[in-house]
Amino acid sequence: MPLKDLPPDARPREKLLARGPGALSDVELLALLLRTGIQGKGVLQMAQELLQIKPAADGAAGFDGIAGLLNATADDLKRVKGLGPAKRAELVAVLELARRAMAQRLQERTVFDTPDVVKHYVQLHLSARKHEVFAVLFLDVQNRLIAMEELFKGTLTQTSVYPREVVLRALHHQASAVVLAHNHPSGTVQPSRADEMLTQTLKTTLALIDVRVLDHVIVAPGVALSMAERGLV
Repeated sequence: MPLKDLPPDARPREKLLARGPGALSDVELLALLLRTGIQGKGVLQMAQELLQIKPAADGAAGFDGIAGLLNATADDLKRVKGLGPAKRAELVAVLELARRAMAQRLQERTVFDTPDVVKHYVQLHLSARKHEVFAVLFLDVQNRLIAMEELFKGTLTQTSVYPREVVLRALHHQASAVVLAHNHPSGTVQPSRADEMLTQTLKTTLALIDVRVLDHVIVAPGVALSMAERGLV
């Protein structure tokens, strides 16, 4: 049904203004971003179908929900009929705004005050990657974010991490502490023995230059784990 044929209090824009964004479903919020459908398909139907796209047999990306969609790249979105350059740009921009908002919070406040924000921030950057990526959040003396850098990329099963490079980047940023982070494309965030060994190796190496390892965050689509909360750091 076209939006104009819905009762006024059921239209996403009017509903949001009257009751707040929490009253809207994922489909309705996405429809607000898309604004219009395509010939023969209303914007609500288009939004619903977009959220339900599964990964294709040829390896093409699927979204399977709002988190997957907002982690999609502009190239991932190109294969969706009805998503022109303007709509693709808007969807990608929403994710980038979320990243920047979280980065600003981490730059203004100690990461100890916002552990969930740290995990969400890492999720937005890494959770949708098809291969493992190892990143480091470099922190100042007050444990505020200086920068996050993706230092190493690997296969679906392993990543080669060189402690020397982590030390050099920590010195470059004059960091006082770091949070380690990587993704598990398999979907599970349970730390492997290799993850635990790597954490201890980096902790020992960075201690030589008086840089503390505060945490090691592991993410996958929709889930994140703090090794510090598990007592593994």
